[in-house]
Amino acid sequence: MLDKAKALHDELIRLRRDIHAHPELGFQEFRTAALVADTLTELGIDVKTSVGRTGVVGQLGNGDGPTIAIRADMDALPILQKSDAPYKSQNKGVMHACGHDAHTAMLLGAAHLLKQSLADGNWQGNVRLLFQPSEEAFDENGISGATAMISDGALEDVDAVIALHVASDKPAGQIRFQDGYALANVDSFKAWVRGDGGHGAYPHTGSDPLHMLSVILPAIYAIPSRQINPLRGCVVSLGEISGGAAPNVIPNEVYLQGTIRSYHDDVREQLHIEVERTLKLAEQMGGSYKLQLTKGYPAMFNNAEVNGWMRDVAQEMVAETAVIDTEFGMGAEDFAYMTRQAKGAMFMLGAAIDDGIERHHHTDIFDIDESVLPLGVAILAETAHRFVTGKIR
Repeated sequence: MLDKAKALHDELIRLRRDIHAHPELGFQEFRTAALVADTLTELGIDVKTSVGRTGVVGQLGNGDGPTIAIRADMDALPILQKSDAPYKSQNKGVMHACGHDAHTAMLLGAAHLLKQSLADGNWQGNVRLLFQPSEEAFDENGISGATAMISDGALEDVDAVIALHVASDKPAGQIRFQDGYALANVDSFKAWVRGDGGHGAYPHTGSDPLHMLSVILPAIYAIPSRQINPLRGCVVSLGEISGGAAPNVIPNEVYLQGTIRSYHDDVREQLHIEVERTLKLAEQMGGSYKLQLTKGYPAMFNNAEVNGWMRDVAQEMVAETAVIDTEFGMGAEDFAYMTRQAKGAMFMLGAAIDDGIERHHHTDIFDIDESVLPLGVAILAETAHRFVTGKIR
């Protein structure tokens, strides 16, 4: 399968660069979806469009037997790209800064190989190809691409679901796995700490929200280390604090916002309680507060069995030292919604360009080493092929 994927190298690069040059934000992936649908149709694959609004679903197989799904995300980010590459974004202020262009190209490559292998007649199941919109953000109603596709039945009768994610900060060709919780629950909060304000020369005549914050901040930062079991990782970080406009005026309000990350649902709920408890300190100091908590993506759980399928395939394709079991971190992925519907897993594919420049995800200089595209294609396609031919299940 890897040799067959390598034969697609030029086509994979063409697809990836086409998508990269025409990035589209979440639920606006009209051109990308059309490209995907046209490519699948040309391969002779059954296609459904407008699944989860702008998502595309391809189906291979005869409808009998178990079904494995492979997911790729299609959306870009609202970032102005800094690049001189001939395939740089032609949509000003929007760019593929997280590798979704590569994911889509690789799944199209896997579709090509799986369509070829279907002709051998040994299939005992189905492969569903999920081209998902809007992984990067919710809409105004709290809907992401994964939840939209699930609502439209994309995972009905699916027994397992797999995916990959490129890692621009890891050596090209390195393949990383983690069983169990691999990426975090991600929630955000906004808070307003309020007092009376007043003249800076007479602080004793009112309540000072900045002084209240001097007590609240250490309490917030102490939550992970003092309120949560240290064996159950979590993060509470502030990203903005603002308040006041003059040196001699005590403001009547201070604003702050931050992120809350965890792996376990009970810890997630406890963190919400603890953040509010710290803000209640304002009341003990003569002030008040308002808290707005927003739940984001759930933690992504990698099924060990499904991870094992892909790990076995990877170890047969590359040097053993290139396959690593490691921690992914506290990032977030809405693929987590899919792994809660069917047993599933995602692996990380190293794709750093080896020139000493760090091209981190979600930055304006993000890019990848395109030589890894055939490897990602081969692992996805071979894992699915073994599933539908009864070699794994």
